[in-house]
Amino acid sequence: MLSLDGTLVVQLINFIVFLAILNAIFFKPVGAAIARRRAFIDGLRHDIEQLHGEVKTLRGQAEEHRAAARREADELIARARVGAGKESDVIVSRAQEQASQIVAQAHAEVEQELAAARAEEPRIVNALADDMLARALGGLA
Repeated sequence: MLSLDGTLVVQLINFIVFLAILNAIFFKPVGAAIARRRAFIDGLRHDIEQLHGEVKTLRGQAEEHRAAARREADELIARARVGAGKESDVIVSRAQEQASQIVAQAHAEVEQELAAARAEEPRIVNALADDMLARALGGLA
């Protein structure tokens, strides 16, 4: 039995040496590689979470900028409408002034033509009367 026990001890020592070699050659490097990968993955997760936070912040800032730009555009449009309204009022008032001047000038011209026609009225009436008289007398003679 002793030989069996001696073989058992040698096999046990052989197994412990084999485990020590496996531990030194395989388990420690693989464990270290796994730990590095986990650390790398954890770092990536942290970076991703940080980037998601930055994305949310940047989206919020972009939305604020868009809202501010919309407000500014609305204000500019409102100011432009007010300016256009004032300018159209000025244009309309100038056009009304020009129209009233044209109407006044036309009234003055009509008054002058009417006065000229009335001044010529006695001469025209006399000429017509003479012409009618000449025709009447010319037809009798």
